[in-house]
Amino acid sequence: MASCLISSAEPADSVSTGTRSEYIPHIHGVFRGRFEASTVESAYRFQVRNARLKIDGSVGRYVDYLMQTDFCDRGKIKILDAWAALKPIEGLNFRLGQFRVPFGIETFRGPSNYLFANRAFLAKHAANYRAVGFRAAYTLRPVPLTLEAGAFNPGTIDDHQPWRSTLTFATKATYRHSGITASVSYLSHKPQSRRINYLDAAAGYKSDSWGVEGEYIYSHPVHMGSCGISHAYLIQSYYAMTLRSDFFNRLSFEARFDGRTGAPEFSADPEEEQPCSYYRSRRRITLGSTISHLQTKYLDVHLRINYEKYLYCNHYRPDAEQGDKAVLELIVNF
Repeated sequence: MASCLISSAEPADSVSTGTRSEYIPHIHGVFRGRFEASTVESAYRFQVRNARLKIDGSVGRYVDYLMQTDFCDRGKIKILDAWAALKPIEGLNFRLGQFRVPFGIETFRGPSNYLFANRAFLAKHAANYRAVGFRAAYTLRPVPLTLEAGAFNPGTIDDHQPWRSTLTFATKATYRHSGITASVSYLSHKPQSRRINYLDAAAGYKSDSWGVEGEYIYSHPVHMGSCGISHAYLIQSYYAMTLRSDFFNRLSFEARFDGRTGAPEFSADPEEEQPCSYYRSRRRITLGSTISHLQTKYLDVHLRINYEKYLYCNHYRPDAEQGDKAVLELIVNF
């Protein structure tokens, strides 16, 4: 996400770790507004999908911090991230607070760098977790490999007060070099009555003009048979070209195929569980194009159009929310 300094003034007086300007926070922001048209029903809607602000910065050489709030996520205010991190030595990072659990690749994309208007099924439904907890990360040298592990509250981020008898655990290894990204992750989560274990594998390549990537998530609730197993997957690509115009200077074309099999529903009471009923198996083809104004690293504007074709089994007819649709979206990053 792009950023801008609150002030570029450079105070003359200094502190032991450097000038006071090192402590001035950065402001980041993204706005996403959209119009959607359902092609399965005569239904339309406008949405402010995100109006997100983020403040981050450093306190000397060894402490980072970040706070992020979405002031209009489809009409609701959500506090997303609030954490501080210690960096005692080069490559080592300890973080405590509320943030995304280290699992997967697609889930870590934010509104400022989505390829499509709507996230893939695996990022939205399979393992989309922010949590309160602790994470340690270490980047090896000279191999560009980052190792992460953490423990978190299993409950909602809306309430940090309850005591818990279990924890959520996650580990992740990520390799990045010359446009290549490869990642494997493990997550063990107990949101309600059963613990669910997840495995993730992802790989991709990107450059300024094109990119391709794939990701797969396997999930299995413990002490359940094959009915509890779920698979989520995606493969997506883009191609971009430079434009010569007064405002828009980049045009890209995107394509994605993603899907998720049926998954069981869990509640606090095991007797109320409805295995294999709440999430219907589905696949989707998404085609889109984005025309962009890339001004500097502090500002960019995108106008995006997507069409989503949903594929269900057994002639299931979805509603407007889960059916074929066209989306026109305006994104402003600063």
